Amino acid sequence: MKISEKSCVDFVECLASKEPVPGGGGVSALVGSIGMALGSMVCNLTIGKKKYKEYEEDLKVILDEAGNIEKELLEMIDKDAECFLPLSKAYGLPKDTEEEKKIKEETMEKALKVACEVPLNIVRVCHKAIKLHEGLVDKGSRLVISDVGVGVQCLRAAILSAELNVVININSIKDEEYVEKVRAELDELVKDGVRICDEVYSKVEKALKK
Repeated sequence: MKISEKSCVDFVECLASKEPVPGGGGVSALVGSIGMALGSMVCNLTIGKKKYKEYEEDLKVILDEAGNIEKELLEMIDKDAECFLPLSKAYGLPKDTEEEKKIKEETMEKALKVACEVPLNIVRVCHKAIKLHEGLVDKGSRLVISDVGVGVQCLRAAILSAELNVVININSIKDEEYVEKVRAELDELVKDGVRICDEVYSKVEKALKK
């Protein structure tokens, strides 16, 4: 059974165990998908309401994109586990001789880059999801405005968590050009994503205090 197909109870129990996966990467993807799903819920509860008719077409576009993002993030729960396993095995390689040390070092370098791929993609996709919430906060029904806030906070946690999963791997990568490129993209997306999340959440708070 795929990790993403486990029940909530089974997922949490597996997460709490000694098993190497799921871990922080899978959690980032799951929390991100939940955050986006809340955005979809807001769309579904707003579309068809006369009061918000002027936003209906915009909301349909958001809803369509949101569905793709939810699916993509759920798939990344299992992809993250698959990409982490080579690294998990590489840590156990012997290093008693110079030849073994060289083989382990080369294997680790490759495995670390593979392990970076999914959390970096989680950051990218969560940034897209956050941008959708930016468009949703002013167009969704005020009756479910709190859910926009919850959704964007889930995505804030997800993008920051995914960032940590990239950083812990690139810290051990010796390819400086690769590391510099990844860090630059990561910093830009996370900084912008967190900024938008905070702005959206502030709007939600103000709307609730009226």
